[in-house]
Amino acid sequence: MRRNKDVQISDAVLKRRGFRYFLKENTGFLYILPWLIGFLVFKLYPFGSSLYYSFTDYDLFKDIVSFIGFKNYTQILDTAKIRKAFEVTFRYAFMTVPLKLAFALFVAYILNFKIKGVNLFRTIYYIPSILGGSVAIAVLWKFLFQNNGLINQILSIFNVVGPNWLGDSRYSLFVVSLLRVWQFGSPMVIFLAALKSVPTDLYEAASIDGASKTRQFLSVTIPLISPVIFYNLVTQLCQAFQEFNAPYIITDGGPLGSTTLISMLVYQNAFKTYQMGLASAISWLLFLIVMTLTIISFMSQKYWVYYSDDEGR
Repeated sequence: MRRNKDVQISDAVLKRRGFRYFLKENTGFLYILPWLIGFLVFKLYPFGSSLYYSFTDYDLFKDIVSFIGFKNYTQILDTAKIRKAFEVTFRYAFMTVPLKLAFALFVAYILNFKIKGVNLFRTIYYIPSILGGSVAIAVLWKFLFQNNGLINQILSIFNVVGPNWLGDSRYSLFVVSLLRVWQFGSPMVIFLAALKSVPTDLYEAASIDGASKTRQFLSVTIPLISPVIFYNLVTQLCQAFQEFNAPYIITDGGPLGSTTLISMLVYQNAFKTYQMGLASAISWLLFLIVMTLTIISFMSQKYWVYYSDDEGR
């Protein structure tokens, strides 16, 4: 009782002191305040303002902003360059994501075996992902695949004349995609963790029933790790549609716009021609496309993703 009275007195004193009382009552809120300010300033405000600017003719160096309705969006549909950029982005995403996931799953499956030095191999295979989408790696990739680069020099040893990887529109997008496929470490680690969680007694039961290794992989492994496949699919799909560094540094969108992705077009319109309104409209269209693909992915998961219930069935 005495203690409660002391607490009430203490609260009354703090209340009179104003700010200190506020600090005491809102300690939890203050902990998240830096994140909240960052979210409002760097996420929510740009998100809302870009939607507004997408309906205007906003120029980066003009103060007057006029509301022009859906003109920017109709311009996107009428401009061949923008339509091609969307086509290239789809081709890039649907080429990179399946290759990257298949390669990551293949390497994870091999590294799941108990072989000598497996920890060293896991580290080596993860290094490309640590390097990430850095500028240095993109520059290195450019030197590897240029006309007199290391790749063509290796091919020349076998009397094979290498193509102009970066100057030919038939190969340029493939070279850019290959860089992202090479950085397969992150999905590989997630696949590896999922493979280790598959119960070994299921493989033993399948072996007793005469199932081959391929049948075990298709009928046991794939269904049980399908939630992880779904997760990697969605995250990698979102990353692919936001790709910028690799095509910008390696090919600068060329040749003939064969590697110009939507993100590059947003950059060009915003900071080269200063058409912020058009750039905002393209960004929002890209956002709607990614959101639609994500929703379709979530809707499709009931047909191919296996979730065990609480009873483990």
